[in-house]
Formats: sequence, structure tokens, C-alpha cells
Amino acid sequence: MPFIVAIVGRPNVGKSSLFNRIVGARLSITDDEAGITRDRLYAKAEWLTKHFRVIDTGGIDIGDAPFLNQIKAQAQIAMDEANVIVFVVDGRMGLSDADHHIAKMLYVSDKPVILAVNKIDDISMANNAFEFYALGLGDPVAISSHHGIGIGDLLDQIISHLKDDEPQPYDDETIRFSIVGRPNVGKSSLTNAILGFERVIVSEISGTTRDAIDTQFKRDREHYVVIDTAGIKKRGKIYENADKYSVLRALQALERSDVALLVIDGEEGVIQQDKHVGGYVEDHHKAVVIVVNKWDAVEKDERTMKKMEKTIKDEFRFLDYAEVVFVSAKHNARIQTIFPAIKNAFENYRKQVQTHILNDILQDAIAMNPTAIFNHGRAQFNYMTQVAIKPPTFAVFVNNPDFVHFSYHRYLDNRLRQAIDFTGTPVRLIMRKKA
Repeated sequence: MPFIVAIVGRPNVGKSSLFNRIVGARLSITDDEAGITRDRLYAKAEWLTKHFRVIDTGGIDIGDAPFLNQIKAQAQIAMDEANVIVFVVDGRMGLSDADHHIAKMLYVSDKPVILAVNKIDDISMANNAFEFYALGLGDPVAISSHHGIGIGDLLDQIISHLKDDEPQPYDDETIRFSIVGRPNVGKSSLTNAILGFERVIVSEISGTTRDAIDTQFKRDREHYVVIDTAGIKKRGKIYENADKYSVLRALQALERSDVALLVIDGEEGVIQQDKHVGGYVEDHHKAVVIVVNKWDAVEKDERTMKKMEKTIKDEFRFLDYAEVVFVSAKHNARIQTIFPAIKNAFENYRKQVQTHILNDILQDAIAMNPTAIFNHGRAQFNYMTQVAIKPPTFAVFVNNPDFVHFSYHRYLDNRLRQAIDFTGTPVRLIMRKKA
């Protein structure tokens, strides 16, 4: 399971700025207006070779609920889901009643709490941190998320709580796949159809499944683990009542998976939220099979399936390598077509290619389409080698990576896929400067 750090605090203390500083990218909206952050964002971070996931709980959207209810919801998410909680306070404004209220809620948590006094922008303000000892949460860490002051000390404290990765409960030959998608597309019904018995409660009410549930089973001498997840709701709605944990747990399920079954509703067709969920799969670099469920409810002729597959390929251009299968979980129809697609995606996800084959492909690609001048230089490729699996990752050595236009990067990706079957899996090309 990933190590999770949650950032909590009252509005406008700099939670999103700290989130951006830790993950190294401006992923979260920052503004001086209190409560401007509308999404709870998740991102991977690294410090001293240690990897963890950060949650920005800023601005949980719960409509017109009172302010205290809002910060209570933030603290509850942190206490339930995180391994470490970073409690951010405002060193300029000083202690507030809201800070005391949050601290009281964090007292009852058995999670480590690190108190970060933000907006300590220069040495003359350092004494401002002392008054926060009154919260009873140990030594405060003076930081400035805007200027980067004290962030290293904060990260040192965070990773001091990080334990070594736990051993995987499944061997390398076990195929782990998660079932993801927006609410009410039939994920739980599909899980039951795959397993052949009522392992997961099925309901017409969207969001019935709240947790990720692992089930091991064997089929055709292959060992599988299916992970059923809660439906991923639209941003801005995921914080309502019991749904507020569903996205995080779906992401955790993805991280533990080799293959993602992205389920869409065949009756409704592809909608924007399906692509949003597909974006999570792409971000996690997982193998994927697109499953069109409720196919029994679609009026069909001999061309309907081809048309639907083309629509899906057009809408999911970023997942154009995914195989598409059509099923009806309700009637247990065509379920058997899922397993060859899962197995093929899994085998390609861990595929290894010999270096001499890769370099033949690279040289043929260059001969077919020589590089053009870009950024005042021309890319000259030396060789390519595979450096990782899950997904297949290739280092391409070049005189200067800045000379490689994104379109040529895409061209090399396409040539690699034309030469080698990578159906169902992403492929990563990393441009490295030749020593």
C-alpha cells in the first residue's frame, strides 16, 4: 500500500502552496482568496529516495455546510486515510480558534501529526512559531512554502515515519487487475460475473461500493486477484458524505494493480467522466482493457460493435493501445472474452525486448524519417535499450534531448508499436543525453 501524507489546516494558510512545493509541480490552484482550492489532489512525491503520495485536502467542496463542518471533513479524511498528517498553520496571523479546533480532532488520531508553521518568510519572523507550542502537537517546523524555506526539514520529519515497503502478498505470476469507472456503470456486477458468485453487494444506487475489495481466484490455470473499487465521481462531488473516500481508494487500487479494467456504460456511450477516469489509468502507467458493459441493452446490427469500438478509440486517443471488449454483466454474457484481453495486456506489460532488436527498430525509424532541426539543433540518436518493465520502459540515448521534437518522440513510439506487439500496455520512451 502507498505511504500517504495528508495536508490539513484552515483555509488560506498555504496548504496548496505546500502541496505544490512538495510534489515539485504547480498541480494545485493557489490564490489569496480563502477556499479557492476546489479539488482534493493526489500526487506522488520523493525525498531522499523515499516515495510517498501527498493529498491536498484544501477546499473540500461540501456546498453551504458551516465552516467547522468543512475543516472536520478535512481532518476526518486525513485521520482515516493518511499515514502521516501535516497540520499547516499561518505564522503571520498567529493562533486561531480554528487551529485549536483542528488540533483537538487530531489528538484522537493515532496517526503522527507534524505541525508546520507556514509563511515564516525570513529569520526575523522565526519567533512567530513559538506560540504554536500551545497546540500541544510537539515542536513546530517553521517553513515558507512560497520561498522553500524549511521544506527539507519538514520532509525529513515526514519520511522518518515511512516504513520500508511491505512485501507483496502475491507472486509475480499472479495477475492483479482492478475494476474502475464512474459510478453505476456495473463494476460490482462485473466483479460478480467474473467470480461467478455474489462476492460484492450489487445495487442500482451509484457508489454502493466504498472500499477496494481484493478477491483471489483461479481460472484456466491462471491465478488472478480482482480489486473492486468505488465509482470515481466528478471532481467537486467526491467530498459529499460517504463518497469522499472513493477516489483515493480507487487510486490505491490502481497502484496495486497490473491491469485496469476501465468499464463504460454501453447504453449511455462515452461521456466526459469516462475520459477523466481513463486519465487516472494513464497517469498510473497501468495496462488497460476497456470493457463496454450493458451491451445487452444496446440495439444492434452487424456494424454496431465496430462503430462503438471506433468511437471509443477516437474518444480515448491517449489509451488507443487498449483492447475493447463487449459484455453484459447482468446476463453473464461474453464474460469469457475479458480474460484473453487481460492476459495479453499483462504479458505485454512485463514484456522484455532484446537490445539488438530495439536498435534495429531505431535505425530503421531514423532511415525512414530523418530528424529535423529543432531548438537550434538536430537530434542524433545513438542507441536504445530497455531499462524497466511494468510498463516497458526504454532509454533512448541522443546527443541532446532538447533537440527531440514531441512529434518525433511520438513517431518513435508508433514505430516501436508497429514492430512489437504492445497491445494493452503503455510504453515509455525516456530521452537521455549521450555521455
